[in-house]
Amino acid sequence: MDIQSDAPTTPLSTVRDNIARSEKIAGRPAGSTTLIAISKTKPVDAIESLIGEGQMVFGENRVQEAALKFPALRERYPDLQLHMVGQLQSNKADEAVALFDCIHSLDRPSLAKALAGAMDKAGRRVPCFVQVNIGEEEQKGGCAIAELPRFLADVKALGLPVVGLMAVPPADLEPAPYFALLAKLAREHGLDQLSMGMSGDYETAVRIGATHVRVGSALFGAR
Repeated sequence: MDIQSDAPTTPLSTVRDNIARSEKIAGRPAGSTTLIAISKTKPVDAIESLIGEGQMVFGENRVQEAALKFPALRERYPDLQLHMVGQLQSNKADEAVALFDCIHSLDRPSLAKALAGAMDKAGRRVPCFVQVNIGEEEQKGGCAIAELPRFLADVKALGLPVVGLMAVPPADLEPAPYFALLAKLAREHGLDQLSMGMSGDYETAVRIGATHVRVGSALFGAR
C-alpha cells in the first residue's frame, strides 16, 4: 500500500525533489548538490520562510544588500551560509570577506589581489569559484577560457582557496553543452566543484555534475 505524505508541496520541496531525481538519473550520490537560494531583492520575511523549511544556504549578488539583511539573520540562525554570486567590485573585497562564506565570481587579477589582501587582513580564508565566460559573451563577466590556465595559476600563487569553476551559459541557448564544457575545464585543472545552473536549467546542470545550483525565482517567485 502506498503511503501518501501529508506534507504540503512548496516551491522548495519541488526544487529539492527535482534535484534528487536529477542526481539519481546521473548516478550521483543523494545530497551531493548544494542548493543556493538566491535571495537578491527579497525581504527578510521571505528568507525566513525558507529557513523555516530547513533551507540554510543563500546567495546574494550585492554586498550592500547582503549587509542590510544577513548580519541580523545570522544572529538568529548561526548555521546560515551566505554565498556571493554577483559581480564583485575590488573595493568591496574587505566587506565581502567579512560577510560571505563563499565567493562565486572571482574573474580578474585586480579582484584576486584585493581578495588576497582582504583575507590576509581578516585572517579568514573564504572559498572561491573562478567565474568563466563560458559563452565568450562581451557583456558578461568571467575569465576568458583561453586565459583560464594562467589565471588559475596566478590566483593560487596569491594563496586564494580556489575550489571550483562557475559559469552562466548564454541566455536562450541549450545550456547542456556549456555545462559540459565547464565540467571538462574543471577536470582538466583538478577542480571538483561546479557552480552552474539556475531556475530554468538547474536539473540539467545537476545531471552534468553541478555541485552548487543557484536558484531564485523557482523558490521565491518572479522578481
